[in-house]
Amino acid sequence: MTVATLARRLGQLPQPLQFVLVGGCAAATHLAVVALLVQATQMAPLVANLLAFLVAFVVSYNGHALLTFASARARGWGVVARYFAVASLSFVANELLYAIALDWLHWHYLWSLAGVLVLVAVATFVLSKFWAFRSRA
Repeated sequence: MTVATLARRLGQLPQPLQFVLVGGCAAATHLAVVALLVQATQMAPLVANLLAFLVAFVVSYNGHALLTFASARARGWGVVARYFAVASLSFVANELLYAIALDWLHWHYLWSLAGVLVLVAVATFVLSKFWAFRSRA
């Protein structure tokens, strides 16, 4: 299967499924970066989570701009800024819930993060679709 064929098939999927696929790639990137930083450098999970957020943002923005919300043709630094605001708001909720899971509930850092990422996904989709990537035409 060629990249063009794969891209065409992905573009035919329902938008919520595209969002889940892109979000899954970003979440996998996020989890992998946290795990790598914690295991390889003994970095504190909350610090690793911040760095992982920045790496995963690049994956998320590009995936959503090129696939999930491509039909809106919303491009430019204004879109990047709005989506960064959405992602940052989601990250603040993520970090707060992650801290609660780690410090109050004493859950494992990877399971905690996986659960938190799922919880903030719905709000991220709504804000992304109706604000960050909304077509300005």
